[in-house]
Amino acid sequence: MAAIGNTEFAQRFDRAFQPVDAAVAAGRIPGGVLGMIDRDGNRMVRAVGSAQKVPVTRPMLADTWFDLASLTKVIFTTPRILALAEAGTIDLDAPLIMLLPDLHQYDAAAWERKVTFRQCLGHQTPFPAVEPLYTYGRDPDLLRAFILQREWQAGPPVYSDINFILLGLALERLTGQTIRDMDAGPGFAFSAAPDEAAATEDCTWRHRVLSGEVHDDNCSALQGAGHAGLFGTAGSVLDFALGLLTGSGASERSIALMRTPLSATRTHGWERPYDGWSGGGLCSPDTIGHTGFTGTGLWIDFDKGRAWTLLTNRIHPTRHFDSGIVALRQSVGDLVNRV
Repeated sequence: MAAIGNTEFAQRFDRAFQPVDAAVAAGRIPGGVLGMIDRDGNRMVRAVGSAQKVPVTRPMLADTWFDLASLTKVIFTTPRILALAEAGTIDLDAPLIMLLPDLHQYDAAAWERKVTFRQCLGHQTPFPAVEPLYTYGRDPDLLRAFILQREWQAGPPVYSDINFILLGLALERLTGQTIRDMDAGPGFAFSAAPDEAAATEDCTWRHRVLSGEVHDDNCSALQGAGHAGLFGTAGSVLDFALGLLTGSGASERSIALMRTPLSATRTHGWERPYDGWSGGGLCSPDTIGHTGFTGTGLWIDFDKGRAWTLLTNRIHPTRHFDSGIVALRQSVGDLVNRV
């Protein structure tokens, strides 16, 4: 355990850790790391359980690396898109074809060519929720072309990885680099040493237990994408959160947009509180958060001046098991914020 802070902070953390400890003891998750920080710099991180159980057993440590999954969207992709907007490089209300002129290029009237950066950030596009792109092949360049040229089936706005895959392609096109060649940010990377990472799934198509390599199937096939693939520790996630709480980690305008609603459930890149959301019912309305499929999550309450991250390997060794992660996240959030 690492701890810096006053008694009240420590007591708040201790009670929030109890359901994580209980989930491991009950066999719902192999292990987890809880971290909490406030605007004054008080910080605690604690680990419990196993980082890996199959085919070997390793303990979970406070500095274990995690596949952050969709936290990539808010820690990596969103800040970069918002910074480009502030610099005047892009207009958030301009269509993606500003940077991806070949998007559905054989049909000038296609709806895909009208989708904007802001709509992608807020998941307000007609793209489908799920698409197994990796089943179409493993050549990353051909998959990128397939994504850009496919005639997507339009539907009601839903949370869709395609939105952030396209934002990632826009970043790649602008910089001339693949995402994996970009700077992941302080304390982050796009892979980790297998013996220092929390293992994820025994993958049915890669035929091995994944540890230190991206779990997300589409990100793996694309060899880097804007929706997943970032790795970090609880400490690096807390450092990122503190930067937003203090205003040192992004510009005032970018942070304001992260807090600005685009719908009843979304801001620019992030989720916002709604009935039944992952952060629990006791956070302030001025809270943003996001979760990751592998069992990760980050929540930042600007009104209360605190943030917390719960990192678990809930899909190890398989995703086909009810880990109770939804209730666990909500319980932790409520105990973090209980008066």
